[in-house]
Amino acid sequence: MIIRCWGARGSIPVSGKQYLKYGGDTPCIEIRNKHDDIIIIDAGSGIRRLGNRLADEKRRSCTMFFTHAHWDHIMGFPFFKPIYSKKTQITMYGCPFTQVSVKHIISMIMAPPNFPVNFEDIKAGITYHETCGSTVSINSMTITSIPLSHPNQGVGYKFQEDGKSFVFLTDNELTYRHHGGLRFEDYRRFSANADLLIHDAELTEKEYKTKKSWGHTVYKDALRLALEAGVKKFGLYHHNQERSDAEVDAFVKDCHKIIKEQRRSLECFAVPQDMEIVL
Repeated sequence: MIIRCWGARGSIPVSGKQYLKYGGDTPCIEIRNKHDDIIIIDAGSGIRRLGNRLADEKRRSCTMFFTHAHWDHIMGFPFFKPIYSKKTQITMYGCPFTQVSVKHIISMIMAPPNFPVNFEDIKAGITYHETCGSTVSINSMTITSIPLSHPNQGVGYKFQEDGKSFVFLTDNELTYRHHGGLRFEDYRRFSANADLLIHDAELTEKEYKTKKSWGHTVYKDALRLALEAGVKKFGLYHHNQERSDAEVDAFVKDCHKIIKEQRRSLECFAVPQDMEIVL
């Protein structure tokens, strides 16, 4: 299983010298299983560069999983080059929640007056499936979903292949239970013994005092989940749009301190744009 990050920033793309290490594109993760199937999580601004790579590789098919419909997770779709080729076939999965359908989640960003090209004018063949608590198989890989604790709801995913597992829980508030969200213990069980957990770690404790119920997690609480779940690798994700590289590094340094104080063993890092991990 190969996991690549094409965007790790939350809320809005950013640029500048203070964002060079972790990048400025919003969420998009690529996974390739041992059959070289292409699986994409979310279509934030990072999907533009992924689309360019797939076009260069002349790849004609992929499967997309959406966590939720908030703007930063879908804004890059109109700039995903493969959708403008009639040779492209895309299978989409997601849970519509408050939206009409999975198609509506992605098509609304291209509805007038939001974008000059109409969604109905793209050339790729797209099929839609709902995955609200269901399990999906793509050749040797099994994908299991779980509800997120987030405003307007969302879905997290576990990807398993050949005894390896990757859990992706972005935009998940661990200490506040939104409508449809689950308890901390539920996320602990879902993440238990994962080889890699990537979790929302957007906030400091001070920031959380004024942003409770906004749908994001204090990095120390995300670390607690990783430790209690016994995962092997833990990646802090969905970096706040105002968070500089130095500030993200400080999060990681503090996490390492906590891990050492607890005499635990955990590989902890902040997820950078263009990261590649092989499980």
